[in-house]
Amino acid sequence: MSEEKQSDLGITVKKNENFSEWYVQIIRKAELADYAKVKGFTVVMPYGYSIWEKIRDYLDSKFKETGHKNAYFPSLIPESLLGKEAEHFSGFTPEVFWVTHAGNSELGERLATRPTSETIAYDSYSKWIKSWRDLPLLLNFWNSVLRAEITGTKPFIRTSEFLWQEGHTVHATQEETDEEVMRMLNVYKEFVENILAVPAMTGKKSESEKFVGALYTMTLEGLMPDGKALQMGTSHNLGQNFSKSFEIKFIGKDEKEHFAWQASWGVSWRLIGAIVMVHGDDKGLILPPKIAPIEAVIVPIFYSDSDKEVVLQKIEDISQLLSNKGMSVYADTREQYTPGWKFNEWELKGVPLRIEIGPRDIKNKKITIVRRDTFEKLEVEEKLIYQETKRISEDIQGNLFKKAKDFMESHTTEVENYEDFKKVLDEKGGFLKVFWCSKQECEEKIKDETGATIRLLSEEQKITSNCIYCGEKALTEAFFAKAY
Repeated sequence: MSEEKQSDLGITVKKNENFSEWYVQIIRKAELADYAKVKGFTVVMPYGYSIWEKIRDYLDSKFKETGHKNAYFPSLIPESLLGKEAEHFSGFTPEVFWVTHAGNSELGERLATRPTSETIAYDSYSKWIKSWRDLPLLLNFWNSVLRAEITGTKPFIRTSEFLWQEGHTVHATQEETDEEVMRMLNVYKEFVENILAVPAMTGKKSESEKFVGALYTMTLEGLMPDGKALQMGTSHNLGQNFSKSFEIKFIGKDEKEHFAWQASWGVSWRLIGAIVMVHGDDKGLILPPKIAPIEAVIVPIFYSDSDKEVVLQKIEDISQLLSNKGMSVYADTREQYTPGWKFNEWELKGVPLRIEIGPRDIKNKKITIVRRDTFEKLEVEEKLIYQETKRISEDIQGNLFKKAKDFMESHTTEVENYEDFKKVLDEKGGFLKVFWCSKQECEEKIKDETGATIRLLSEEQKITSNCIYCGEKALTEAFFAKAY
């Protein structure tokens, strides 16, 4: 980083005063991403992309453990193919980018840049699947999709192009499909909570909020510090809707022809946005150790050339020791910057641990470790450096999750009447647990009047009161919130 950028390193707004500006400053100043020339598009910088690689590699291993394989489909989809599932297509029409020319020649049929892969994949599935022996088909795609974002953009949260994975599986029965839906939802929940340290609620979407063309949608919802919900992942039972449109049929063990059942599921790079929002502070990003590209940065401290050689050698030894134990370590031996300047830079970038080594540390056989989450400075025995960094790292991971979970729980409010609903939403935000009659009319009126939507339906369903809006008999518990 050049000297010109030094004055731009710090975050100039407070998280609790201007959350939106704070978020954008972290994205840019921590060098996660930058804006591209085309509105709605972003450039993911190496540090940001390294976080995405960690997300991708972890999830990819879990997908393969559960029997899934990766594939890739074209990014251009003929309009006629999109139109084969009319309800699904109409849901994406306002967001589609269209290709109309190849060079200077006008195409005979418009091509859509991939908004999602159902139609292009299922056209192939119809050719591949003939017998029950071909099932289940368990495929996942790592790709980018393009959707013309028309409601405002925010890096990693809402952009016109984003990276994601989308699983598309085919099954013989509804029961098998239901199992797939929940299996993948649980993979996401375990990852988000245990690796990203972001607590999440899971449940079913309402009919109006489910994925277009799905039988039902299960969702993974997190709560951001500004009181808004963030949908972090979804898993859909597509029923036989697409298989009937695309003629995905198989001869069963009963020697009769059946339409297949299908599931799809996905998460995107908005998980990076969730990490930034949930864990960051006024000094910048805070990365949970399990997802941090750099778990520990080592900064040398010396005041003379006579100290330099000894300190740098010790840093090399410590760095090698921790690396051999599986830790991702970076020794910041750049001489053009002071230790204080480096401290600020790595705090901004959210590296969980900072290790400081100077002549006095070497003499005393001690190592100084500073936690990014609490800024606590600890002095540990050099011979215990690995055990202590591992222990502190695990404690940081747990502390970040607990802090976020405490916030979510304290901002989940059960309300029994509409006036309290509006008051809590305006003054506190967060999840509002209510009873609902299941009528779409009430859901839409609440959305129109308050901006809150149903994020998920409760799995408990202990009905003890009437509908929050109309006062009629309630049929379900629902969690409302304003959302990204």
